[in-house]
Amino acid sequence: MELPSHQPTTQFLTLEESAKVDAALLSSPEKFLTRLTISSLRVLKQIAQDYDVKIEDLTAQQVIAWFEKDGKIRREQGIDAAYLKW
Repeated sequence: MELPSHQPTTQFLTLEESAKVDAALLSSPEKFLTRLTISSLRVLKQIAQDYDVKIEDLTAQQVIAWFEKDGKIRREQGIDAAYLKW
């Protein structure tokens, strides 16, 4: 599996989505979990694309391997080469 290079502007939650979460009748912990879930969906879509499978067909092992690979890229090539920018 080779992870594609992405622009550092990859966003996991748009300003519009963030505003919608803020406007929702949710507690602060619920808003946090909602933001995390929306962001996670974007990461899962990328992982599924990289493995050329449907999201529902991803396995826990594939998700773990993808994060290991992205972390290795970040450590060896720098943050800009990795998908996740943290």
